[in-house]
Amino acid sequence: MTALLDVRDLHTHFFTRDGVAKAVDGISFSLQRGEILGLVGESGSGKSVTGFSILGLVDAPGRVVSGQVLFDGEDVVTAGEGTLRHLRGKRIAMIFQDPMMTLNPVLRIDTQMIEAVQAHEKVSRKEALARAREALVAVGISSPDERLESYPHQFSGGMRQRVAIAIALLHKPDLIIADEPTTALDVTIQAQILAEVQKLCADSGTALIWITHDLAVVSGLADRLAVMYAGRIIEEGTTAEVIGRPLHPYTKGLIGSVPQGKRHGTTLTQIRGMTPPLLDLPKGCKFRPRCPRADDQCLTEPPLGPVAGGRRVRCVHPHLEDQEDAVLS
Repeated sequence: MTALLDVRDLHTHFFTRDGVAKAVDGISFSLQRGEILGLVGESGSGKSVTGFSILGLVDAPGRVVSGQVLFDGEDVVTAGEGTLRHLRGKRIAMIFQDPMMTLNPVLRIDTQMIEAVQAHEKVSRKEALARAREALVAVGISSPDERLESYPHQFSGGMRQRVAIAIALLHKPDLIIADEPTTALDVTIQAQILAEVQKLCADSGTALIWITHDLAVVSGLADRLAVMYAGRIIEEGTTAEVIGRPLHPYTKGLIGSVPQGKRHGTTLTQIRGMTPPLLDLPKGCKFRPRCPRADDQCLTEPPLGPVAGGRRVRCVHPHLEDQEDAVLS
C-alpha cells in the first residue's frame, strides 16, 4: 500500500551566528491514510520543527537542507509556493500550539472561517457559514451563532484553541498535523476533541500526526508512536508495544515519569540531566550522558535499526534490562 506521507531522511537546520543547529537530523517515517502517529519527546526534541518542515513553514534562519517529504507521491520540499498554497488548509491542515498563530485578532470568527472555506472551494457564503457553525459544534462550542459573530479577544485561551481546531477540520483534510492542540483545554473538552479527530480519521481516512509530550493523551489516541530526542527518532513502533515494553532507555524514562494508578503513593521517576543544546551535542549517542546503560560502544552513533515485531530503535543495548529499574537521578 502506498503511504499518504513518506518522510525520507529529512534534515532541517538553523544557521545561527554561533553555529548550525540541527533541529531535525535525518528522520524517516511513513503514514497511511486513516492512521494516527504520535510524535513524542521533551521540548526541544524537534517535534514541532518536523511538522513545520512537512508544510514548508520553516522560516529563516532555518531551512530544509536535504531529504524528501512525499505527500501522495509529490515532494513537498521541492514544490513551488502555488502548490503549497493549494495543499495547506485543504489537503494538509495544521493546528498550532498557540491559537493566535491561526486567528486574525481584527476579524470576526465567521469572517475567518468563511474565508478559509472559500479559499479552496467555490461555495456560497451561506453554505460556508453553515459548515463553520457545524465545525464549532463539533469541538464543543455552545451558542455557535453568537460565537461566530465574536472576535478572538473575546474568547478564553481554551476557546480560541477550539476555534483553531474547528478551522482545521473544515475541509476534512487528508492529513492533520496537530502541535499539542489540547494543552490549554480542560479534560472534558480534551476528551471530546480526541474523540472527534478519531472519528474523522476512521470515517474519512484522514491521517493525523499528533505532536505532544503528554504520553497519557497519545497512548489512547495513536496507532503508532515515534519518540524523538535531539532531532532524531530514537524509537518507533505500535503504541501498545512502545508503551508496554519500551526498548530505548529514554522512552522508558518518559513513561516512568507519568503518574499511574498502580504506583499510587510512590515517587515518580525522572530522567537525569537536561536535553543537550543543539549547538553542543555529545559525541556518539546523543542520550549517552543521561543514560544508565551507556558504555564505550555508545561513543559511536547507533543507527535506527529494526528489531523483532517491526519496531525500530536507536540503541546499541535495546534488549538489556537496567540494573536499577529506572533512568533515574
